[in-house]
Amino acid sequence: MIAGMHEQDLIAYIIFGLILNFTFSILFGLYLSKNIGMKEMIESKGNKEQSILVSLSLFIPFAKMLITLFRVGILQIYFLNKGLSHKEFWIYMTHKHS
Repeated sequence: MIAGMHEQDLIAYIIFGLILNFTFSILFGLYLSKNIGMKEMIESKGNKEQSILVSLSLFIPFAKMLITLFRVGILQIYFLNKGLSHKEFWIYMTHKHS
């Protein structure tokens, strides 16, 4: 038993969480490319790397999906509600900030 559940159940939760994450990530990527444009996204992409915690979150059920939903929330609450554009969000997500 791991964390109070059988190993098969934990693996099933992890797989289901990953499927949901990829679904949300693909839909979010399609949404951004529709509003920004694929060519514009490629030209304005930075070289920011994800933190190690985001990479490790793949092993925690539903954590990666929650990170994607958190990014959607940042886009809506911080950027769009303040009159900023989708492109400014893309630049924020892909460039290093000092």
